[in-house]
Amino acid sequence: MVIKSAHLPKPGETILGGKFLMNSGGKGANQAVAVARLGGDVSFVCKVGDDMFGKEAIAKYSEDHINVDHVSMSSEQPSGVALINIDQKGENCISVASGANYCLSEEDINRAEPVIKNASIVLLQLEVPIQTVAYAARMAKRYGALVVLNPAPAPKEALSSELLSNVDMIIPNSTEIETITGRCATDSKSAQDAIGQIVSRGVKTVIVTLGSEGTIVFHDGEYKRVPAYHVEAIDTTAAGDTFCGGLCVALAEGKTVFEAVQFGTKAASICVTRMGAQGSIPSRSEIGDVFV
Repeated sequence: MVIKSAHLPKPGETILGGKFLMNSGGKGANQAVAVARLGGDVSFVCKVGDDMFGKEAIAKYSEDHINVDHVSMSSEQPSGVALINIDQKGENCISVASGANYCLSEEDINRAEPVIKNASIVLLQLEVPIQTVAYAARMAKRYGALVVLNPAPAPKEALSSELLSNVDMIIPNSTEIETITGRCATDSKSAQDAIGQIVSRGVKTVIVTLGSEGTIVFHDGEYKRVPAYHVEAIDTTAAGDTFCGGLCVALAEGKTVFEAVQFGTKAASICVTRMGAQGSIPSRSEIGDVFV
């Protein structure tokens, strides 16, 4: 549930005159939708509440041709809800009531084992219990999938060595990499220092997203900065998720990591020019050929 207003409210402040929008969201859901719309074949493993939000979500996933065989319903918890404030520059702050997301268990991952076994890429986020994420990463690694972790929302505790040992690629933003490493990543030098700490823990590829400043990529011993597209941002909600989904689609199609980052960047640049979460995610036809 989104309100766009002149500026983000300060503690105790009420801002009148905002515009309201209700849109389907959730990090995993956004990324699944991005993969589907950008041309990928995706199965979504998640849990929603047995309520109108959950039923509507499943119907919309199906409309986007997402495999919903492993989207289950909780009778004990409501669907997760996010309250989002957006200012005139497109910056946002988000408060989440996790609900059914935090009921996703290792048993749910076991039930999804057939699709994980056959997946070329498993993309993970942190809006579900961290032990469930670690379990899914371990299973995916065992079956030879490329394991990609978007460590968002920023974890409250350090990511375990067990989890990172099963992650091939990690995609944090500047806030998330600072939370993980204790080091700021505001420019190329500081980002490389923080990236080095993650690489030392066994992750081979680190991609730090810096919004309008572009992306810093470490892969095969090489650092490279990929610039952002210059657009007028209206709403940055789901931009990171669109980037992750687009990147994974390009990787699944055999593109290099740097080409995949370019593709994800183009998709995210379109996303930020629109209001909403899933409603702002572009289709493959809107991306064009970014590999020329």
